[in-house]
Amino acid sequence: MQSNSLERSLQLAVPLSKVDTEVKARLKKLSGTAKMQGFRPGKVPMKLLIQQYGWQIEQDALNELAQNSFGDAVREQNLQIAGMPRFEPKTDSVEGFFEFTATFEVYPEFTLGDVSGAVIQRPVTEVTDADVDRTIDILRRQRTHYTTAEREAKEGDQVQFDFDGFLDGAPFAGGQAKGHHLVLGQGQFLPDFEAQLIGMKAGESRSFELTFPADYHSENMAGKTVRFDVELHLVQEGHLPEVNADFARTVGVSDGNLETLRTELRQNLEREMRQRIKSQVKDRVMQVLLEVTEVALPKALVTQEVNRLRDSAMQEFASRSGQKPEMTLPDQLFEEQARRRVSLGLILSELVKREKLTAQPDQMRAVIEDMSGAYEHPEEIVRWYYQQPQRMREVESLVLEDNVVAWVCARAKTEDVHTPFEQLAGQR
Repeated sequence: MQSNSLERSLQLAVPLSKVDTEVKARLKKLSGTAKMQGFRPGKVPMKLLIQQYGWQIEQDALNELAQNSFGDAVREQNLQIAGMPRFEPKTDSVEGFFEFTATFEVYPEFTLGDVSGAVIQRPVTEVTDADVDRTIDILRRQRTHYTTAEREAKEGDQVQFDFDGFLDGAPFAGGQAKGHHLVLGQGQFLPDFEAQLIGMKAGESRSFELTFPADYHSENMAGKTVRFDVELHLVQEGHLPEVNADFARTVGVSDGNLETLRTELRQNLEREMRQRIKSQVKDRVMQVLLEVTEVALPKALVTQEVNRLRDSAMQEFASRSGQKPEMTLPDQLFEEQARRRVSLGLILSELVKREKLTAQPDQMRAVIEDMSGAYEHPEEIVRWYYQQPQRMREVESLVLEDNVVAWVCARAKTEDVHTPFEQLAGQR
């Protein structure tokens, strides 16, 4: 019987004689080891065992036999089950039988869409000397050294200050801090807040009002006007390190050679470039597959994915905050992402099976070596991958996705789009 596009049900029966035989076998096995006060181990009367354990043993035997009956029917009818079945006993079973209805979902049957009309844009770029220079500047800023400045604070300075925020005259959560450090101009605080600190000297205090943006990430504060009391303790001026041998050593060039530094930075940028291009093309290919292929989704798989995403989000929150979330997150937060992931999983699996795509050993080796190239001792990382079957399965999945991307790109229309590396990398 078919109640909707993917839900199925089977009417099944287990002979009660079979249940009785299984129960007796389990009781006999239990009688050899059962312990009960007043009796030696293995000498408990069967009547007492039945009183103590009979109901649970019967339920366990019935459940196992029902599962076996369901499994036999699934194999006989060649059904592809998605999720766990739900068993419902019939109230009017035929005498001598335990009859039940097994309700479950099956994997969808669908046709892969035509990708020939899709357009896949592929960024084309190169790493220039200017990109290497820009990366060196970023590394220098990350290693800025600060010294005390006896003057007014200006953009680029690091300041230390206390602040107290008040909403409608009362302190609000997250609106207070002592000894807070901030580099002015980096956008860590609201621009209106940082603007009030510019021009202050160490030892000065200031009160001011500001209005949080309407789209502020905290709904409780969005659009609200608050007052801040600020006391500035320290103004520090930043000093960038010189680009010399000592600087090169701080970024991992052991001999301090500046040409080696530039060569290694270029190699890293080129690796990043390849990864970003690959990622953008892959994202577009996945979107194309979703757009051209209509597939019904088993509710069980979507629910499983929602639960997995929620568990991951709550674990990440606990890891970052150091505390367990007080409440669970609602399903609707993850529904759209879960449906997308399940859809892609079904589509990719069908495409791989239909086109007989496989992950070749040389492809897997190339992926591992590329990922390992970012480490100081890449050969150790390569060995680490090959020693772990689970990690090799993850690499196999990556290669299969790469092969799917190649398959789609070979059939869709591809366009090269010249893109500056700075734009591709999102550098500022």
